[in-house]
Amino acid sequence: MPSPGRVATLATHPNRPGRIVAGLASGSVCISDDGGNGWESRAAGLPSAPVNAVTIAADDPDLIYAALRDDGLWKSEDSGRNWSFAMDRPWQNEAEHDPLALASVALETGMGGIWIYAGTDAGLIRVPDCFCRWQAVQPGNAMDALASGKAPPPEAPLPEGEPIHALAVMPSHPGTLYAALPSGLWTSSNGGVVWSQLADGAATAIAVHPRDIGQMAAIIDGNLKLSRDGGASWAAPSAT
Repeated sequence: MPSPGRVATLATHPNRPGRIVAGLASGSVCISDDGGNGWESRAAGLPSAPVNAVTIAADDPDLIYAALRDDGLWKSEDSGRNWSFAMDRPWQNEAEHDPLALASVALETGMGGIWIYAGTDAGLIRVPDCFCRWQAVQPGNAMDALASGKAPPPEAPLPEGEPIHALAVMPSHPGTLYAALPSGLWTSSNGGVVWSQLADGAATAIAVHPRDIGQMAAIIDGNLKLSRDGGASWAAPSAT
C-alpha cells in the first residue's frame, strides 16, 4: 500500500505493537498495523481539515483522538473507522486555541482515570475523559477543578508564552510527562503540576521508550538527540 502522505503527527501504543496512527497535514487519519509497511485511510465522519495532533487512549488502543485545525477534538472508538466530535478547542487567554500536541494520561485524578492533555501555543491544558470542560493543570482531581470557582495555579508551571510542540508520557509511570518547547525539553513527575527543565535548546519532538524508562529521543535545535539515562545527557545517534 502507498505511504499515507505528508504526516503532521504520529501516535503509537505500547499494548499494540506495530500500530502507528498518522495525522495528515492535508486532512484525514491513516493507520498502519504492521509497523508502517502498509497504510489504510480511516476518516469516516472526520471533517476535511489538517490534523494537528493524534493520541491513543492510555487504557484502550482502539480509542483514538485527533485534534483538527480550527475545529476541535474528535474521537474514534473503533480504531479510526468512524469518528465523532468530542470537544471544542481549549479556551485560554480569552480565545480558542488549537491543540498542537495531545497525550492520554492514566491518572486516578481523572473522571474515569484518564485525562487528555493538550499543548497549545498558549500553554498546557487538559480535560477528563467525561469531556465536561477543559481545565488548567492543577493539584487535586477533576471534581475539585469543576467545583472550584478559580483553579489554584500549578506549583511550577511550564514557561508562559511558549507553544508546546510535543507531549509524551512514560507508559510505566503515567504521572511522568515530557514537553517540547522552544526553551527546551521539560519534564514533570506529578501529572504536570511541577515542571523542571531537562535539556536546553529549541525542542520540537520527544519520544519515550515504552518499557525502558531511561531511553528517549528528541529533536533539539533541529537535530535528533538520544538519551539512555532518562534525559541526564543527550548525544547524536552513533553512525553504524
